[in-house]
Amino acid sequence: MKDLLLVVDMQNVYGKGMVWECSNMERTKGNIHALLSSGMDAAFTLFDPPSDPVGAWNEYCRVNKDVNEDSYAGAMMDEFMAYADDFPVFHKSTYSSLSVSALLSLAKGYDRVVVTGVVAECCVLSTVMSLIDLGIPFVYLPDAVSGLSDKSEAETAAIVSYMEPVHGVTMSTEEYLKGRTG
Repeated sequence: MKDLLLVVDMQNVYGKGMVWECSNMERTKGNIHALLSSGMDAAFTLFDPPSDPVGAWNEYCRVNKDVNEDSYAGAMMDEFMAYADDFPVFHKSTYSSLSVSALLSLAKGYDRVVVTGVVAECCVLSTVMSLIDLGIPFVYLPDAVSGLSDKSEAETAAIVSYMEPVHGVTMSTEEYLKGRTG
């Protein structure tokens, strides 16, 4: 099976000590590195606030003005920068990564999309739901996804699991990698 590893929004703002720090980030980063080291194709997304917000995005941009204007917060985490030379990086201004037409086109060339990154309960969940709506099978790796809390990570994994087995599958990074080589 030909899979695309999708690394959603691994940006500084979600790291330790930052305003939107996500739980279990070290675990998530380690598992994403293991996946990237496995030789699979990958793509990254970065969230950029909408330049011309409409509807609820107006309030989002107002409330998060300081974060949105902090270039360090919005930059890709240093430990993933080296991969930007080898894999495409797509910028998005919505929660779903598939709002980027070039990424959607890329994803359609694979059998499945392996979903990792942050934030579980926002951009990651929205991306999984878009994959489902578009008929693209997914692999969800909860130990390669971080949310704002342990509870939100678990709740997101539960929601995603309800879509199995028709739309995708949930497994650990170790199980996924073992299946690729086993």
